[in-house]
Amino acid sequence: MWPVFWTMVHTYAPYVTFPVAFVVGAVGYHLEWFIRGKSPQRVEEEKLILQRQEDCKLDELLGKDHTQVVSLKDKL
Repeated sequence: MWPVFWTMVHTYAPYVTFPVAFVVGAVGYHLEWFIRGKSPQRVEEEKLILQRQEDCKLDELLGKDHTQVVSLKDKL
């Protein structure tokens, strides 16, 4: 009886495994989406953060006098 059972399990494993994996993946995807919230807002927030960082870097560059640099002799 056991050899017949293991033969059936071995033969039909892909047909059983795929639907189970699909259901587990779908549940995990929706659970993650539910916990995180709406993802399009996150992308917009990331764009705004990157834009703020670039603006801060530009303001920093505009505030500096680039003609005043340390000589290479002083760096050693």
